[in-house]
Amino acid sequence: MAKLELKDVKKSYGPVEVIKGIDLTIEDGEFCVFVGPSGCGKSTLLRMIAGLEDITDGTFAIDGERMNDIAPAKRGIAMVFQSYALYPHLTVRENIAFGLKVRKTPKAEIDSLVNEAVTMLQLDKLTERFPRELSGGQRQRVAIGRAIVGQPETFLFDEPLSNLDAELRVHMRTQISDLHSRLKRTMIYVTHDQVEAMTLADKIVLLRGGKIEQIGSPRDLYERPQNLFAAQFIGTPKMNIFELNGDFSSLRDHLNLPADAHYCGIRPDSFEIVNDGDGILSATVRLVEYLGNACLVHAEIKGHDTIIIEQPVGTQVRAADRISLTTSPNAVHAFAKDGNRID
Repeated sequence: MAKLELKDVKKSYGPVEVIKGIDLTIEDGEFCVFVGPSGCGKSTLLRMIAGLEDITDGTFAIDGERMNDIAPAKRGIAMVFQSYALYPHLTVRENIAFGLKVRKTPKAEIDSLVNEAVTMLQLDKLTERFPRELSGGQRQRVAIGRAIVGQPETFLFDEPLSNLDAELRVHMRTQISDLHSRLKRTMIYVTHDQVEAMTLADKIVLLRGGKIEQIGSPRDLYERPQNLFAAQFIGTPKMNIFELNGDFSSLRDHLNLPADAHYCGIRPDSFEIVNDGDGILSATVRLVEYLGNACLVHAEIKGHDTIIIEQPVGTQVRAADRISLTTSPNAVHAFAKDGNRID
């Protein structure tokens, strides 16, 4: 059992405060993903949970027990880093068993734990190979196996897939998700890749500038972003935002938006291209990207940055075409002047 609680947790390096008061509860067995842009503090926060960084202020507890001053080895936590950090002169089996040997675990128990881990991670045919003989994905599985055999209550992953190519990342995401289902342990995963966040998480913690912008399920963050930052960070391509003044004042009436709405957001796949004169916006096509399963239409609207419209593959538009756009009021997100969501 491992319920993690952070109460007003802060981290400073001299006069520079990088974590600015985090309040967060991660339930036992939950898969929680920290996501956000570079420099938002997600890896620092993970290292504070692991005990690799001191907590400047606030409280971190596991199952109600304060952990601020507890050594990393005594927290019941295992961490998997971006770099595999394998011993090049040891085989797969020896790498996975290394920590157990250091702790003087009985040999029979080591053999049992290592055999279980290599089977779970589909490494059983590679146990006598050295790291130089493995692919990137196989090396990462060895690093995960080394964490598994310690039987921690909590696993921490710090951007473990960023060194892999696209195909391997998809494969390893599936393996990590399957691992969580089998072990039913608390997992915290740091990434800057929102696809990883959306596909792996039970709970997403979206960070910016050392603060939490939104906490919720992947569906919560996609369908009900609580501010403009969350609206544009989650979702690929990002949400199109319109300020409801000047040429775009009419959108307020067309889309039945609240009187206090200062911005509205429309996701690329919520636009529909209609006959000229039937839409609420007119645009000029600048670029059409063919993605196989869809087309991304980049278009310019007078008085606005380029917008992106996602359309079916058969959509017949080309660069320089004038198009008319509409959307359903139910698909529009409204935001106040301060950037916060209006329901």
